[in-house]
Amino acid sequence: MPEGHLSDGGKQAVTVLGLGAMGSALAETLLGAGHPVTVWNRSSGKAEPLVERGAVRAGSAAEAIAASRLVLVCLLDYRSVHEVLDAGAVSGKVLVNVTNGTPAQARELAGWAAEHDADYLDGGIMAVPPMIGGPGAFLLYSGSRAAFDTYRGPLDALGESHYLGADPGLAPLHDIALLTGMYGMFIGVLQAFALVRGENGEVTAFAPMLGRWLTAMSGFTERSAEQVDKGDYTIGVVSNLAMQAAGFGNLLAAAADRGVSAELMAPLQALMDRRVAGGHGDEDITGVIELLKVSEKEGAK
Repeated sequence: MPEGHLSDGGKQAVTVLGLGAMGSALAETLLGAGHPVTVWNRSSGKAEPLVERGAVRAGSAAEAIAASRLVLVCLLDYRSVHEVLDAGAVSGKVLVNVTNGTPAQARELAGWAAEHDADYLDGGIMAVPPMIGGPGAFLLYSGSRAAFDTYRGPLDALGESHYLGADPGLAPLHDIALLTGMYGMFIGVLQAFALVRGENGEVTAFAPMLGRWLTAMSGFTERSAEQVDKGDYTIGVVSNLAMQAAGFGNLLAAAADRGVSAELMAPLQALMDRRVAGGHGDEDITGVIELLKVSEKEGAK
């Protein structure tokens, strides 16, 4: 496919490197939106369903990179990204890397792209593969604003697009922060299920009640964000930290009584106790965030 080729409907061409579950979903969605798509994967068999839908299968990574100006990269890690991009000529290309990684990795890769005369956007996908292209999917981007604006069409086909700024590290930072919140929720859900199972309860019967409770508590996100930004953890306190710290021990004790490990939850008890001991019992639980700061020396370990 000639570089920059447009479909009859004027849709921009896209190369997709990496056809795992997410990469395949990205390519399939772009095809469904009418974009000419070239695909490549180390295991070429994964391209077959996409070829049947109209994608062009490249024989090599270099061939795939040459096929389109816009190159969408979705691989296992940044090491894989470097290995694959090194195989082709990226000068003049727009590289959109949605591989999960750290802000430091994104900034390093952006520097590499600049040295090779390529435009670079780093991205974070806030969706699982079945959500791609649907109303619940959103994607974060940072780096080249020109690249984002030029290729907004294919990017928007994948999900709601959010440009966070010129620093390529911003998208992975927000991606990791959102995933951190998600895994924190998973921890609580798994601990709750373990407790119910410890009493031979039916977890499927308990789950709707837990979902209702978590939804009711979702307002904590906005309230706590205001407290953190203002550095005032006494704003809108409903249950102060001293009271919560005293009651939290019952969560750990109940787990122990039922032969359930409390290792997912125990670290929070220590933080709450330290904050109360420091004279902050009148605050909201949000104040424990002050104990998460580490010195530059500690962070370098």
